[in-house]
Amino acid sequence: MPGHDDADEGRLAEAVRMANLPTLLMVLVQLSGERRWLERPYRPHRSGGMGDNDDGGLPEHLRTEVRDAALDAILAWRSGRAVAIPEPSPDLLVEMLSCAMDEAVPAEYGPMIAAQLATGLPEIEPIAVPDWFSAIIIGAGVSGLCAAVSLQRAGIPFTILEQHETVGGTWWENRYPGAGVDTPNHLYSYSFLPYDWTKYFALRDELHSYTEYAADTFGLRQHIRFSTEVVSASYDHDTQGWWVDIRGPGGRTERVRATVLISAAGIFNPLKYPAIDGLDSFAGPSFHTSRWPSDLDVEGKRVAIIGNGASGMQIGPEIQPLVSSLTIFQRSPQWAAPFEQFRKEVPDPVRFLLREVPAYRAWYRVRLGWTFNDRIHPALQKDPEWSHPQRSLNAVNDAHREVFTRYVKAELGERTDLLDKVLPTYPPFGKRMLMDNGWFKMLTEPNVELVTDRIDHVEPDAIVTDTGARFEADVLVIGTGFDVLRFLTSFEATGRSGRTLREVWNDDDARAYLGLAVPDFPNFFCLYGPNTQPGHGGSLIFVIEMQVHYLMDLLRQTIARGDGAVEVRREVHDAYNDAVDEAHEHMVWTHPGMETYYRNERGRVVVNYPYRNVDLYGMTRHADLADYITEPRRGDGA
Repeated sequence: MPGHDDADEGRLAEAVRMANLPTLLMVLVQLSGERRWLERPYRPHRSGGMGDNDDGGLPEHLRTEVRDAALDAILAWRSGRAVAIPEPSPDLLVEMLSCAMDEAVPAEYGPMIAAQLATGLPEIEPIAVPDWFSAIIIGAGVSGLCAAVSLQRAGIPFTILEQHETVGGTWWENRYPGAGVDTPNHLYSYSFLPYDWTKYFALRDELHSYTEYAADTFGLRQHIRFSTEVVSASYDHDTQGWWVDIRGPGGRTERVRATVLISAAGIFNPLKYPAIDGLDSFAGPSFHTSRWPSDLDVEGKRVAIIGNGASGMQIGPEIQPLVSSLTIFQRSPQWAAPFEQFRKEVPDPVRFLLREVPAYRAWYRVRLGWTFNDRIHPALQKDPEWSHPQRSLNAVNDAHREVFTRYVKAELGERTDLLDKVLPTYPPFGKRMLMDNGWFKMLTEPNVELVTDRIDHVEPDAIVTDTGARFEADVLVIGTGFDVLRFLTSFEATGRSGRTLREVWNDDDARAYLGLAVPDFPNFFCLYGPNTQPGHGGSLIFVIEMQVHYLMDLLRQTIARGDGAVEVRREVHDAYNDAVDEAHEHMVWTHPGMETYYRNERGRVVVNYPYRNVDLYGMTRHADLADYITEPRRGDGA
C-alpha cells in the first residue's frame, strides 16, 4: 500500500477538489463503508448528454462535504487503514452504479461491474502446454497484443506476424490531421493496463504510444516478426495445424507452422476507394486518409475531401484554418453528438489521482462504460407501434433526434441554408454515430463549401459534379473509409475441406460463432470478427478482451484433454448467427432509410453485434466444449 508525505497530501487535496464527484462518492462508500453517501441529499442528479457530470448536480455545500470526506478516507487508506468494503456484493455494485448515474441499472450487471472494478491483470493459471502446441497471431495491433498478453501469461508459445515495422495497427497507419478516438481513452484501453493519459479523448500519437507501451510492458517484441506479411494460411488435417506462408523483409518467402492460428488483422483494411471516373488523373497530391503524406503542406492550398465520415469529420476542422478553400463532397449527412471534452486535457492533479488511487480509476472507467455502452441500447430498438418510423424508432430515439437537431441548428446559427444538407432524415444511430469536433461550425466558415451533388468525374485540377459544376483543387483527400464488409482480406485462409474463407463467407457475408470461430476451420480464431463491433457505442477493446477470455478458456480445456483440434459445430454456429440476424431485424441498423457500412449488399448486418455488453460478458465467461467438435491428438504434428 502506498505511503504518503505532505507533498502528496497537498496534491491529493487539489486532485479531490477537481475530481469527478459521482466517481468520488463511490470511492468514499468503498473506503469508509458508509452507505449513507448513496442516499439523498448526496445522490448525484443525472446530467444530460454524454458528459462526465463532474459536479453531480449537487449544491456547493454538499459538494464540499463529499470532497472533504473523500479526502479524509483516501488519506486514511494511504496511511494503512483497510478498505471497508474491498469486494462489494453484486447487488451493492448495482446500487452504487445506479447512484453514480442517477438511473436504474439492471441487477444483471452486478458480476460485470465486479470484473470491471478489478485492478491489475486478471488471474491466469499457467497451462501445462505440450511440446507440440504453439500459436501464431496475425497482427500486432490492439487485438493481437491483447491475445499475446494472455498467451504469454498462460505459457503458450506464440509468434506474432506483423506487416509493419512496429506495433499499433490502425493507430500506426492512420496519421492524418486530427486523427483520434471517439471513445474516452480511459475506457478505450486495456482493463489490465492503466495509462497516464494526457487527454480525455486521445489523439493518434498518444494512442499509438499506448500500444508501444503495452508491447514493452509485457516484453512482447521478442515474439514479433516485424515487416512480415501473411500471404496465405491453410489447415493441415494430418498434422492438425496451420501452415502459414509469409513474405518477410526483402521479399523473402517462408512457410511457418502452428497448432492454432489467431487472426488479429482487424477490419480497417483494405482501403476503400470510390468508383469515380478520372480519379487517377488528378495531378496534385491525391491519397486516402490513412496514407496521409508526412511532408504534405496544405497551407494556402485548395483542398477537396471526398467523404464526410469519421476521418473526414476529424480532418476538416483541423485543416480549415490553414487552407485557402476547403470543398467537401458529401454523399449523405451524418448524425453527430456534442463533444464536450474534445481536445480537453486531463488536469495534472486528476492524472495524479487516477494514478495513485486505483479505486477512483476503476470507478471512473465503470461510469464511462455505462455512459458510452449499454445505456443507449434500448433507444436502438424498433417500436412497431411507433407512429413516425420513417424518422425514428421509438419515443426515446425520437427525443435523441430532437436534441441532436437543436444542437446542429445552434451550431449553424444564421446559416440555415445548410440545414437541408446536414440534417439526416434517418433515425439517430442508424449509421456510425460521430462526435462533433467543430464540424458544423466549420461548415459556416467562408472558405468552406459543402457539396451534396454526385461527383461525375475528376480532372487533373478539379472535381466535376453531375450538374456540371467544377470545383478546382490542389489537393484531393479520399475519405471513403475501408472495405470493412470483407473480413480478413489481407490474406487467404483455407479450411479443412479446401474452401477459402472468401468462398465460405460468399465474399461479403462473413459469419462466425461469437465473432470468433468458423465451421470447417479447426484451430482458427478471428478477433474483431463478424458481428463484434459495438455499434451502440463504447470500447471495442472490451469486446476483444471478452473474446480473448473465452478463447483462453477454450484452449485450456482442449489442451488439458489432449485434443489436437477443436472446431465449432455447424449447428451451433448457424443457430447463433440466426439469433444475431433476428435481433438485428428489430434494431436501427436494418432501417431502410439509410445506407451504412454495417450492412452488406443483401441487407444483412455483418459488422455490429446486436447485444448489450452485459450479454457478451455472459456469453464469453465459459467455453462449453459441447459446442465444439474435438479431435484427439494424432502423431507428432511435425
